[in-house]
Amino acid sequence: MVARGEAKGRALAHGVLGRRLRALAPVVIPVLLAIADAMLVNGLELDLEVGVSMLAAAALMLRRRFPLLVFLFTLPGLYIGYIWFAPMIGLYTLAVRRPGRARLGLCAVLLITAHFFPYPLSDFALTDYRENTQVLIDASVTSAAPIALGLLVRTRQELASRVEDLTRSRRREHRLLADRVKTTERARLAREMHDVVAHQVSLISLQAGAVQVSTEDAAARAGATSIRELSVRTLEELRHMVGVLRADGGEAAEADGLAPQPDLEELPRLIEMSALDVTYEGGVVAGASGTKTVERAAFRTVQEALTNIRKHAPGARVRVRVDPVDPGDAVDAVRGGGSGRAGSSVRGEGAGGAGRAEESRAAHGLRVEIRNGPPDATATAPALPGGGHGLVGLRERAQSLGGTLEARHTSDGGFVVRAEFPYGAG
Repeated sequence: MVARGEAKGRALAHGVLGRRLRALAPVVIPVLLAIADAMLVNGLELDLEVGVSMLAAAALMLRRRFPLLVFLFTLPGLYIGYIWFAPMIGLYTLAVRRPGRARLGLCAVLLITAHFFPYPLSDFALTDYRENTQVLIDASVTSAAPIALGLLVRTRQELASRVEDLTRSRRREHRLLADRVKTTERARLAREMHDVVAHQVSLISLQAGAVQVSTEDAAARAGATSIRELSVRTLEELRHMVGVLRADGGEAAEADGLAPQPDLEELPRLIEMSALDVTYEGGVVAGASGTKTVERAAFRTVQEALTNIRKHAPGARVRVRVDPVDPGDAVDAVRGGGSGRAGSSVRGEGAGGAGRAEESRAAHGLRVEIRNGPPDATATAPALPGGGHGLVGLRERAQSLGGTLEARHTSDGGFVVRAEFPYGAG
């Protein structure tokens, strides 16, 4: 029962009622104290002293918004009604809210004057030195105490604010230090990755070179040549990626030209070296859009899709299409089942290149589609490793550029990957 009562008490304290009480207490309690002071000093009979005292107490409700005016409004209550709480609370609030030295000094003098001289002023006896000295000391202490307490509270609030700022600064420094540690660790991992992968790829290139020199079989020699070229390209891209990881900023490193980045011009070469039955239909001239970021994203999409086809659909027929997206069919093309434009083969660009360049300049974006049929049952699937994050990475890349990516199975047992990138993203 005791535990249940404590739980109810905590719920009440932290609930809506508790918050309202905490908000009203600093406003209501000073007013109640001032009213009690006025009643104790002047009684309950309605006269001038009680009237000015009650008005001074009621004015405390606005002390936070108008501290100086409220303090001045309480001085008649002190001078006529002989109340203390209302002017002292008003002076305290003024010290907390408006701590100017000249303002506080003038208000202290006003409070001492209102306390020192009696009402009516004709009752003042200048020759009563002992009593006048006691009243002056009492008035000075009455004015100094709320000012000192108010300045102390304000200083405490400022120190608490400074401590909070320092705490936030230390947390921010800790985050920056953690980010710095992560960056250092990333650079170390990049170096280790470069050393390990570069060593293995270099061995593959050397072995392919040895086969190329020693064999007399033309097909084997051509395969060894392709392996060497792929190894060289892999090392170039590996060095570039390691450079980006080790640089302070990827965009700055990329702008400095650590290594040339692939774009649509490299797609025919990529398809040729993929060792797949690929039909390439390119409806966009490389570089026509002037947006290299989008072209690089399109190249990586095709590269990852072809890699997945080699892993999961060996021997399948593949069709790669790269088309401009018009503003009218930008959304429908990505959500629809197929593509509504017929591209031209890369082997026969010829005189149509200029027209396609003008078309791509006026286009809204770039659409990439890689569609493969069912795998060949007689083909052997290569045992290639995979992390299962390829399509996830492609989708994140597309979304970062403001585009979309769709990957799904087709009704004939194949697979289709379709991505759309707006030119404005680059």
